[in-house]
Amino acid sequence: MSIFKNPQQNPNHSTVMDIPVDEVQESKDQLFLVDVRRPDELTGELGHIQGVKHIVLDELPQKIDELPKDQTIVFVCRSGARSGHATEFAKESGFSEVYNMLGGMIAWNEKNYPVEKE
Repeated sequence: MSIFKNPQQNPNHSTVMDIPVDEVQESKDQLFLVDVRRPDELTGELGHIQGVKHIVLDELPQKIDELPKDQTIVFVCRSGARSGHATEFAKESGFSEVYNMLGGMIAWNEKNYPVEKE
């Protein structure tokens, strides 16, 4: 059962559910967050969410075993496109509680939620 109140069907990936940034912020202590952007993007203008695990999207197939199957995972990127692909891949790899953060770090920053840039 999902911890989220308002998951939405992703328009580009039929197996992917999107989660609004507000719900990610409210539940982030209960989530395993994975940022799939390039390393330079984590320290760039949008920053990253504190405590996020960084796995570049291209490396996800080799590193999928580093993710916990017993936790709710939310994938994050700049706008939600790459993280949608990551979420779809995780679903195909047998993960059930995986979600895409709707709007990515752009939406997170628009809400003025805290970020790190180091």
